[in-house]
Amino acid sequence: MFLTRPFGRVLARKIYPKTVKPRSFYQNYSKMAFTSRVKPYSYTGRIRVKEVLNSQREDYLNKTITICGWTRTIRYGGKGAFSFLEINDGSCFKNLQVVIDKSINNFDQLKSEGVGTSFKITGTLVESPKKGQKYELSLRNNEDHSFKILGSSPQGEYPLAKKRHTLEYLRGIQHLRPRTNTIGAVTRIRNSICKATHDFFQDRGFLYIHTPIITSSDCEGAGELFHVKTQQEESENSENFFKDQVFLTVSGQLDVENYACSLSDVYTFGPTFRAENSHTKRHLSEFWMIEPELAFSDLNDCINCAEDYLKHNIEHVLVKNMEDLEFCNQWVKKGIIDDLNNILQQDFERIPYTDAISELASQSKNKFEVYPEWGIDLSTEHEKFLCEINQKPVIVYDYPKQIKPFYMRQNDDGKTVAAMDVLVPGVGELIGGSQREERYEVLKNNIEQNGISPEEYWWYLDLRKYGSVPHSGFGAGLERLVMTISGIDNIRDSIPFPRWPGNAKY
Repeated sequence: MFLTRPFGRVLARKIYPKTVKPRSFYQNYSKMAFTSRVKPYSYTGRIRVKEVLNSQREDYLNKTITICGWTRTIRYGGKGAFSFLEINDGSCFKNLQVVIDKSINNFDQLKSEGVGTSFKITGTLVESPKKGQKYELSLRNNEDHSFKILGSSPQGEYPLAKKRHTLEYLRGIQHLRPRTNTIGAVTRIRNSICKATHDFFQDRGFLYIHTPIITSSDCEGAGELFHVKTQQEESENSENFFKDQVFLTVSGQLDVENYACSLSDVYTFGPTFRAENSHTKRHLSEFWMIEPELAFSDLNDCINCAEDYLKHNIEHVLVKNMEDLEFCNQWVKKGIIDDLNNILQQDFERIPYTDAISELASQSKNKFEVYPEWGIDLSTEHEKFLCEINQKPVIVYDYPKQIKPFYMRQNDDGKTVAAMDVLVPGVGELIGGSQREERYEVLKNNIEQNGISPEEYWWYLDLRKYGSVPHSGFGAGLERLVMTISGIDNIRDSIPFPRWPGNAKY
């Protein structure tokens, strides 16, 4: 079977036309659409740096305003007659230059301060003579002008000196790494993806369901689970706190299916855990998953939703975070903006698993570590290669039954299941999903064949006993989505506090 979009699905064509908008569109639209007019909750009366830099001339120009933030640089000019401060408050990528005249009463306090000092600064916003910036904040001998050091950072002591640090070094100071350009940009992109995720599903009528983190179900059946125990349970005669054996969840899918079978389209978005002893650039012990479940749907619907969801996120970040993306384009991954536009302008390639294996096997000049033969699960090298030869994301579907979990719907051939993976260039698997097995007897037989007692999943089987419906869903890893859109190479840099084997700092 070849999966295509239904004839009636014209919305995606309108949102993602073949002609990609020029970069200037995203830059200009970003400044118009996403400048906040709501002041932050702050006793200081401050205005965010982002709002100052993106403001129109009449908003703040030649007016006295207050900003707060941290110094990126402090330097002097005019033989010490004035000081230049680059201030950033995290609201955007760019800094605001502050020029402080020596006539300010406490000017001498600046001499002992270095990078990382926090300030409250009140001055007049003026047009800047410096190339590349519209405005700067000027402090002169004016009763309304002042600065206050909120938190000192003595010169020469700050761990983030003004130089490029490796991402590996920054992982050792996770409490300070958000102040760097790279992690700041990635964090703002991650935030935008989270907002875009909720917007995408909410605008399409999905309900947000909170599924449990502590669970007695193993969705994947892989056995790589974190067991939950209390201190009391460690003693010999203590009683199990939950009565049953429980774990940290590996997925919210099985739980959210309960609601799909009564409230139709739903999604869950939260942390998941895998006790997998993996040290690759693509795996974490704790990560976040976006998991929608679509009632009255098949695999084709699931695939269409996954493609639209990914494109929606990309377009949202192109609008909201162009400055962050341009930094990533220069310093993180060359050409990432072009890569994102390329994803937007094309329909994803859709290939049955059997054809994908044949295509991989035919590439005799390429030596894979794992030879591609029917029945294996595709490895990262296979996934990336399929994207490279197609020059766009690839959706592989109809996988062998024996390599997939029990809940995936068995196809009529008896050998494959209605499962799919969305593979993207540079990352590999980004989204995995399937049509769920809605037939009671078939599902029960699948559970038994996987060596699981049906009694453990009595409630899951009940969904098939009482008003079963065809339904499907997928799981998208937030951190891999951040990697795809930002170009960041290591998944440990896509999450604020990464956990991997041997590391759970902070």
